[in-house]
Amino acid sequence: MKRLFFTTIICLAATSLFAQTTTTDSVKTDTTKTRRTRIRLGFGDDVTEVKINDTTHTASKAPGFSFGLTFTRFDIGLTTLNDNGSFTLSPANDFLSYRSWRSSSIGFDVLQLGYRFSSSFRFYVAGGFDWTNLRLRNNITIQRDGPGLTYIPSTTDLTKNRLSATYIRVPISFDFRTHDDADGRRFHFVVGPDLGIRISSSLKQESKQGDTKLTGDYHFAKFRYGAAARIGYGAIGVFAKYYFNNMFDNSPAQDGLRQFNFGMSVGW
Repeated sequence: MKRLFFTTIICLAATSLFAQTTTTDSVKTDTTKTRRTRIRLGFGDDVTEVKINDTTHTASKAPGFSFGLTFTRFDIGLTTLNDNGSFTLSPANDFLSYRSWRSSSIGFDVLQLGYRFSSSFRFYVAGGFDWTNLRLRNNITIQRDGPGLTYIPSTTDLTKNRLSATYIRVPISFDFRTHDDADGRRFHFVVGPDLGIRISSSLKQESKQGDTKLTGDYHFAKFRYGAAARIGYGAIGVFAKYYFNNMFDNSPAQDGLRQFNFGMSVGW
């Protein structure tokens, strides 16, 4: 925070017409000048800004494009599996039984292109990263290179058995927003498609004998597509995502096994 201080001394002198008595009154006034700074990470009124000593905001903005770097829509939530319409795994998928409260979905966006139609509605396409982590219950080792998603019993007693995948995520969103309230906050209602391209996947196991991390495709879908919804107030919200294609490719036994994520979100 940068502040520049200037001090000005104003002297008021009053002299009688006959110059018999001279009285001088000095008034000292301190004036503080604050430098306001905005750093824009792109172009357009909707790009991410870093504000220093600037609390002003515009109630209404004109339509226009925006593009730039961002660090927003930080999602942290839970991953659940939907097996042909049921949240209970079928016997064919029971080996994927997972710990619900330890299976996570984490992600955020780093790039955004958007068009603001009005202060209450905008459209944007973003790019970021998304991590899916399944904490498996069973003492098994998922195979990397089988003709389908297969496993073998583990020879050690595992304390952690985590199957993970990392995706580049591409949300295409329609953001409906209310006008700012007295505190400068607003409600958001966001819906739209959510796309993903897998860039890595792995199996991490921990036991008393040590830790092991094995990389491979594990038949995770190379491309996924679904729908996402967000709702919130101010900077905080909740999100839900459901993917329409199978979670695993080229594995007939897992046909109809799909992914549903939900949780908390920060930023719009």
